[in-house]
Amino acid sequence: MSHTAHIPSHRKPRQRASKSALRAGVAGGVLSTIAVAGAAGPAQAEPVTQTIEMPTITAGLSTAVAASAQATQQIALDLETQAHEEAAAESAAKKAKKAKAEAVRKAEAEKKAEAAAKARAEAEAEAQERAERASRTAERTTLSAPSSSSSGNSASASAPSSAPSSSSTATGSAAAIVAFAKAQVGDAYVSGGTGPNAWDCSGLVQAAYRSVGIDLPRVSQSQSTAGTQVSLDNLQPGDILYWGGAGSAYHVAIYVGGGQFVGAQNSSTGTVQRSMDYDRPSGAVRVL
Repeated sequence: MSHTAHIPSHRKPRQRASKSALRAGVAGGVLSTIAVAGAAGPAQAEPVTQTIEMPTITAGLSTAVAASAQATQQIALDLETQAHEEAAAESAAKKAKKAKAEAVRKAEAEKKAEAAAKARAEAEAEAQERAERASRTAERTTLSAPSSSSSGNSASASAPSSAPSSSSTATGSAAAIVAFAKAQVGDAYVSGGTGPNAWDCSGLVQAAYRSVGIDLPRVSQSQSTAGTQVSLDNLQPGDILYWGGAGSAYHVAIYVGGGQFVGAQNSSTGTVQRSMDYDRPSGAVRVL
């Protein structure tokens, strides 16, 4: 083999070595590029992750806006409710004021009507008392007038005496009855009244006798026959005086001595103590 021919075969391995080196360099560059790209890949992914989180911020803002809108709506509802309540309160106050004024007006009208009725009742009672007194006076005058066949002495004996000759000093049960009757002077007269602060005539007499343990009938007619009939000239304290006939009396009172009596007269005068000359009774009955 010649020297020249040996040279090419000697160079060929160099060419292969050069190519292998080149290939190795290229391969290393590619691998380096891939490595750099791989290292750069995660760094570029971070902005994408941050961009994905933006909807979360938007969602929170929407929630806040919704809450604010709901609060505003609630305030509006509260204001509307308050306005309705204030209007209702004002309306109720007006109605209450009107009702109060109407009640006051009715009360005043009723008071006036009651006063007028009371005045009429008192006037009627006074007129009735006067008429009864006049009737009793006329009746006594007729009964006491002497007949044409009577003598002067008999006429004189039948005339009523204005000053009873009996004693005016009460003792025992009679004193208690008189004291009870006098204690009621000033009380009101009420038809059917039996005390303790309002009486009718027979209710007062019954209560006075009950204070000493004696039960009398309730009405004047029966009380006028409850004991022994006595003359008006021979009265004793505690005797029952009556007006009208015995058994048909329409009024009774208690003789308290000194020519005076205590009786529940009428709604105008109430319970009074008066002289027998004021309204002379028709008769008397003694229970004690």
